Amino acid sequence: MVELDNGIRRVTFPMPLGLDHVHCYLLRSADGWTVVDTGLGLPDAAEQWRRIVAQLEDRIARIVITHFHPDHVGAAADLAGLTGAPVYQGADDYAQCQRTWGDLRVEERMPEYLRLHGAPVADVESFREEAKAFVRLVRFARDPEALSAGDEIEGWRVLHLPGHADGHLALLRDGVLVAGDTLLGSISPNIGLYPDSRPDPLADYFSSLERIAELAPRVAFPGHGDPIADPAARARELIAHHHDRLEQTAAALDGRPQTAYDVSLKLFAEPLPTTLRRFALAETRAHLEYLVNRRGAQRIDGEDRVSYLGST
Repeated sequence: MVELDNGIRRVTFPMPLGLDHVHCYLLRSADGWTVVDTGLGLPDAAEQWRRIVAQLEDRIARIVITHFHPDHVGAAADLAGLTGAPVYQGADDYAQCQRTWGDLRVEERMPEYLRLHGAPVADVESFREEAKAFVRLVRFARDPEALSAGDEIEGWRVLHLPGHADGHLALLRDGVLVAGDTLLGSISPNIGLYPDSRPDPLADYFSSLERIAELAPRVAFPGHGDPIADPAARARELIAHHHDRLEQTAAALDGRPQTAYDVSLKLFAEPLPTTLRRFALAETRAHLEYLVNRRGAQRIDGEDRVSYLGST
């Protein structure tokens, strides 16, 4: 546990993923601590949180979830059960949580999506196995208290900053942005288009980055990596990065139909493990659809494949 700005504490959990850690934050409030995100639901997550709670001078009063990804919501039920604290989450994000990890999950939705957009059979089968493992690592809290943009939690203003996830929320107070995965200092957050998501996540992300640049917080505490000393400048860097990526995406489209997987091999040419290759496919789709929506590319919806062509 590390002490940060204004008495905020950061707790870092290791993860057995491409990103090897995730940060959760504890915010002081009049009635105890507000925890932002809970980490992955690894088998020892409850015990890890038990050790952290034992070091606190006050109780955990509430738990806020920035978004439904497993490394942020995975141990929410564990921490809520340990502390009795209510969990707060955006309504749309909770619905996505149920579709991805809960009772509304359709096992073939994502494999069919990958197949439709050109992923090889081996990648699709690999995803099926990984998905079974991931579901066991997500213990989200049922029926959380609903959070909306503009709400306040102990003086922290709730911001809706979609792009990385449709319902992604962040907290802002006194120039401090608890950013989740909206801003990362050394890499770009994955901006992917997935089944049942909003249709233009890259446009959403541009709007979120522009909002951050306009708000100009003095520091951002991200879900991974170091604090960001100039969030507005980092937001502008990410806008420029994705505009460069859009140019590369348009240039990758030649005179023949290509799937998003085909295009992703050009944009992310280095060898990638299958998990990261699927992220690359989803991010490529987000860029392709951004172009399609602005007549910079064409989508061809076939029975067995979705393909793309350059604009005419």
